[in-house]
Amino acid sequence: MRKIGKYSIWTLMLASLSVTLEVEGQEVQAGASWALGPFVRPQQVNPILAPQSASTFICPMHNGPVKWEEGDVFNPAAVTKGGNIVVLYRAEDKSGTGIGKRTSRIGYAESTDGLHFKREGNPVLYPADDDFKELDWPGGCEDPRVAMTEEGLYVMLYTSWNRKTPRLSVATSRDLKHWIKHGPAFAKAYKGRFNQMATKSASILTKLKDGKLVIDKVDGQYFMYWGEYAIHAAVSDNLTDWYPVLDEKGELRKLAVPRPGYFDSQMTECGPPAIRTKNGILLLYNGKNERGLRGDTAYAAGAYCGGQMLFDAKDPNKLIERLDKPFFVPEAPFERSGQYVHGTVFMEGLVCHEHRIYLYYGCADSRVAVAICENIDNL
Repeated sequence: MRKIGKYSIWTLMLASLSVTLEVEGQEVQAGASWALGPFVRPQQVNPILAPQSASTFICPMHNGPVKWEEGDVFNPAAVTKGGNIVVLYRAEDKSGTGIGKRTSRIGYAESTDGLHFKREGNPVLYPADDDFKELDWPGGCEDPRVAMTEEGLYVMLYTSWNRKTPRLSVATSRDLKHWIKHGPAFAKAYKGRFNQMATKSASILTKLKDGKLVIDKVDGQYFMYWGEYAIHAAVSDNLTDWYPVLDEKGELRKLAVPRPGYFDSQMTECGPPAIRTKNGILLLYNGKNERGLRGDTAYAAGAYCGGQMLFDAKDPNKLIERLDKPFFVPEAPFERSGQYVHGTVFMEGLVCHEHRIYLYYGCADSRVAVAICENIDNL
């Protein structure tokens, strides 16, 4: 496998070729000049976050101390704060055995260089003794995605997990440490029609302005992609109450679905906040590979790999193109072995920092890692 010495050699635009290049285990579809990449793992850095048993938190559910991040840490959001990068990551305790059987809380870690992080001792979002106990207890708060308005309001879309039905929920903050929960994103939409169904994984539309990603609008409304078994959309006037986009039959509109025979044959789960680029709206997503002949046998059955989709800039519901091969795949040992044994590079955080793009992702539901792209020409 060919090693890359310096990232800067990849700043040359990829030519319109009909071949696929392999870069440190990543496949970059060379004909897709609109795609971001390549993303390179910095050497001797990853994983940047791992479980630790020293962190103790007085849990409202248990009325006592809990080692809230001693199980696994993974699936991080990321955003800039001043000149630093903040990662908000999902942390699990050891209250149960098996995926989805523990309690998740959202931890806070901050960095000046995007590689080395200092953590807060307590979680910043967690199942509390509040109005949302029915949604958050006992599974907790999972898989955050975070974006920022131009005025400095941070918006988190996360999964409330009561171990019955996962629900996409909203919280806002001015400092990333103190959060106000607003409840399910779709609670008010269409008289609560979608409030009881399983919903998760939302990517708010952003744009690059003054060197940082900020929340953008489409025709005067906020816009987001969401979903795991299909890509759906939703709009909002206030960032807390969201209305899913419906088709001509009044059902959830499917903008993209899994493809038999491809790496995303089972799921197309939304990743970090979407980005308005000069080529259109770019969505990074997590494709799950179906087991057996329905999947792509070039990749592990059940593995999550990184994909990219391009939507129309004027009509964000219109899919223009998507990569046929993943641009990011599990390759490091901690990406292929952990709580999720089939391997995953699960992307949820992306920031622009000092003319680079930092991609933060979960590794096998057990660790947090980063990859860097030096080529920001497409933004």
